[in-house]
Amino acid sequence: MKRLLAAILMVGLMSAHAHAATVLVTGSNRGIGLEFARQYAAAGWTVIATTRNPAEAKDLNALAAKNKSVTVEKLDLLDLPGIKALAAKYKGKPIDLLINNAGLLGDAPGQTLGTFDRKSFDAVFGTNVFGTLSVTEAFKDNVVASQQKKIVSLTSIAGSVTVAGAAKNNPYWYRASKAAMHMGMRAVAADLKDKGVIVGIIGPGSVDTEMYAQYGTDYGYKDPGVMIPAQSVEKIIKIIETLDQTSNNKLINSDGKTYPF
Repeated sequence: MKRLLAAILMVGLMSAHAHAATVLVTGSNRGIGLEFARQYAAAGWTVIATTRNPAEAKDLNALAAKNKSVTVEKLDLLDLPGIKALAAKYKGKPIDLLINNAGLLGDAPGQTLGTFDRKSFDAVFGTNVFGTLSVTEAFKDNVVASQQKKIVSLTSIAGSVTVAGAAKNNPYWYRASKAAMHMGMRAVAADLKDKGVIVGIIGPGSVDTEMYAQYGTDYGYKDPGVMIPAQSVEKIIKIIETLDQTSNNKLINSDGKTYPF
């Protein structure tokens, strides 16, 4: 009987390993992206963790060295040929969850009234809108081929026209780019709905990251409820687990509240 139970347990473990879910995370070298890689690896997922400069991603490389399930890949959202090349490398591999985490706030000079700069605009929109949608486009077949079929893009309530529309002293390009990303992801949801794909747009809340620190310095923003990345990611993962196609046209914050676009 003991041998039989052991054999059943072994078969179960082998089966679970063979069908381990896969997540691809952009911007995994620090902050929220790094925490996604940590928590999904700890949960037994296969993690494709991307970053612009793998050689400089010390913490991410250390995580990968301790976890055979974590693979570090180079991916720059402004490098379309690079995005296509990485997608070609993983052609045919199911990716259960694509997390568009990478984003760019941009410097205050260049996107505040009186300092508008086209180079700043191109960098922020290129990353947050074109880059996010290009990664989604490149890996959509991988998501469709998976069991969970989920695409999640991280956003900010600062991109809600209704909620943040009247706020002053805010980064024009960042806010507008997040609003544009919302529309782009809603379009993706509509186009891939018949294939069973679930699209989530989730705000992480105020999180103690380099971007949050920059936002506070440049725009005087401070939130007493700021979280560490581990807290925010834990909440987001729980939300991701509950997503279905009714979530396709919602903007959800890490506190579980739904906000208007």
